[in-house]
Amino acid sequence: MGTNPEHVPDALAAHSEPVRWIGRDRLGFDRLTPDSPVHPTSPHTGPIEAPQAGLRRKWLLPAGAVLLALAISAVLWSTLHSKPKLVPLADQRNVPLISVMTPGLKAVTSSVTFTGAIAARYDMPIGNDGETGRIVAVYVEPGDHVQRGQPLAKLDQSVLIPQVNRLAAALEQAQAQAALSAAEYRRAQGVESAGALSAEDIEKRRATAVTDAANVKVAAALLAEGQARLNRTRIVAPIAGTVLTRRAEVGQIANPGGEALFRVASGGEIEMRGQLAEQDLAQVKVGDAASVHLTGLPQAFEGRVRLLGAIIDPQTRLGEIRITLKPDPALRPGAFARGTVAVNKALRPVVPQTAVLTDTGGSYVYLVNAQSHAERRGVRVADTSDQGVVISSGLTGSERVVTTAAGFLRDGEEVKAVAAPATLPSP
Repeated sequence: MGTNPEHVPDALAAHSEPVRWIGRDRLGFDRLTPDSPVHPTSPHTGPIEAPQAGLRRKWLLPAGAVLLALAISAVLWSTLHSKPKLVPLADQRNVPLISVMTPGLKAVTSSVTFTGAIAARYDMPIGNDGETGRIVAVYVEPGDHVQRGQPLAKLDQSVLIPQVNRLAAALEQAQAQAALSAAEYRRAQGVESAGALSAEDIEKRRATAVTDAANVKVAAALLAEGQARLNRTRIVAPIAGTVLTRRAEVGQIANPGGEALFRVASGGEIEMRGQLAEQDLAQVKVGDAASVHLTGLPQAFEGRVRLLGAIIDPQTRLGEIRITLKPDPALRPGAFARGTVAVNKALRPVVPQTAVLTDTGGSYVYLVNAQSHAERRGVRVADTSDQGVVISSGLTGSERVVTTAAGFLRDGEEVKAVAAPATLPSP
């Protein structure tokens, strides 16, 4: 093919079928008919409708099939990979299947719980009640058991011992002088009848004897005072018990009326002191059994209520309670403790903790009534134990109580329950 349009042979004009002329400068495909001859060299200027319509029909069908396949694929992909819409249990059309149980009645013990600390029943402070002195010896340590009169510490006696010795010598001198005066007075009385001495001399000797006897008493009193001061340099236990604290050190100056050097628990008696709520204080009585638990110790220490406070603190609304305990090395004064006092025994329904819900209206549970509908029931919780929640009012024990998933139910909603075996009342 050249750059110029070729000449169409005449034989094509006589052909009965229309033919196409393909040229380099043609805009489309022309139909050549015998009735409308076209010069091969003249460009086509008319609209070309038939070929374009054929091309559209030729490409629209595959394109539509491809688009339809893509749309179907997109719908299938979104259906398989999209997350299912979460429908709340209460909004599902299917009847929810829930588990229920009949609590029955169990013998439970109502108790009152409080916190406090271990303390000595009689905590006696012991200090220096004599003169100021330096501590020269300490004989006990915290935890030691001491007897009444046993030395705890000793103060310096270097000044008091010579004073006592001097007073003892003065007493002996006074006693000797009194004995001499008494002997002279007796001799004067013996010669009084013979007239060897005048009445005045005899009276003077009597007065001297009486004065010397009085001097003996003064010297004896001074000696006793000195001995008492000397004895106070020995700090002793006034009672038998256990040493709780020791603040005395060798070389320390002990002042009378100062800080206690030792603290002794009288008789080793131990108790728990705690604070009890006002509403619980009215339920507890002196003599009630109690158990005390210490942090870090698995065993419980048994005791009894010894004292209840006579007043209630108006600020905290708490009252004092004291539990007497048996002496035990593990019961150290100052240790944190939790006490429990049993106040009442009764038959109560006990439900799992998951069955009891709470909102602004108070505590409640969901029941399944005879029509298989969920029913909200308000309850009052009496106590919580290892077995569950003790209900004091609101349940009789024969109801079917929803154990779990009660928070997803609505009052009056139809449910399908799987009942647990009924719990028989405890004797």
